[in-house]
Amino acid sequence: MPPRRNQIIAERLYDTLLLDQRSVMMRMLSGPKVTQMIKVLACAIAASTASMLTAGAANADESAFLKTLAGNWSGKGTVKVRTNAPTMKVTCRFKSDANAGSLALNGRCTSLAIFSRVISANLRASGETYTGSYVGAGTGTAGLGGKRAGNAINLAIKWAKEVNGDRRAQMTIEKTGASGMRLTTIDTDPATGRSVVTSRIELRRS
Repeated sequence: MPPRRNQIIAERLYDTLLLDQRSVMMRMLSGPKVTQMIKVLACAIAASTASMLTAGAANADESAFLKTLAGNWSGKGTVKVRTNAPTMKVTCRFKSDANAGSLALNGRCTSLAIFSRVISANLRASGETYTGSYVGAGTGTAGLGGKRAGNAINLAIKWAKEVNGDRRAQMTIEKTGASGMRLTTIDTDPATGRSVVTSRIELRRS
């Protein structure tokens, strides 16, 4: 048989098989089970897309707030090393870096020549929920977790070691006015069970 004729026959056979395969595939894709599976996949894709859009919107909302806390800050306040210790007046300077989903606050507070302490808080935001770490009590890195309410991020502190009889305290990072920020920590006096403000620092953008 001439080569050219062989080629023509082979091409026609290939086309026939291809058409048969397509018709088989169409029958497979037209079944009720496949239709149901396609609906399930479509719902899953839609839910995933909605979740991503919601997460993006939440981060965008926190971005607007966090940016108001960015910059260089300086100010004064009071610090108690322990709930039963004397109150010291301190001068503080901080640098705050913020983006759409995080806040890094780093600084130092001093009181004449008797007290000098590095203070830092690093937070990550997921919507209005914040988690992160804190250094400032002289006992190692503490854990932070909480939520924002209005202009204040209210956080529970879990100390690395016991402070004032336990490992729990509270911290608030609050935006005050157009260019102010207040840092407050509150702990419980083990002797009386009362809440004591162990530090309150009023800062202005510098």
